[in-house]
Amino acid sequence: MARPIKLGDEQIDTSLKSLDGWILKQAKLYRDFEFKDFSAAWGFMCRVALIAEKMDHHPEWFNVYNRVQITLNTHDAGGITELDFLLAQKINSLLAN
Repeated sequence: MARPIKLGDEQIDTSLKSLDGWILKQAKLYRDFEFKDFSAAWGFMCRVALIAEKMDHHPEWFNVYNRVQITLNTHDAGGITELDFLLAQKINSLLAN
């Protein structure tokens, strides 16, 4: 697999417009999720983990009770890549189900 290429600011801004709920925070994609309880948050994290493992692209995240914060960037590329947007889209699709 080819090494991911860091996106430019214009590419990031354009892609963010079509990515519901995500923002740019400290040069990374960021979204805060809130669930009804810890079990729901944990279940969501498990589903994200399965997707991330399959993609071999893992999020930075933080969980307290019913909240999950996810931060995405591609460390190998030194910034945000298409992989980050693809993972964010797949994460969003979990919420639609």
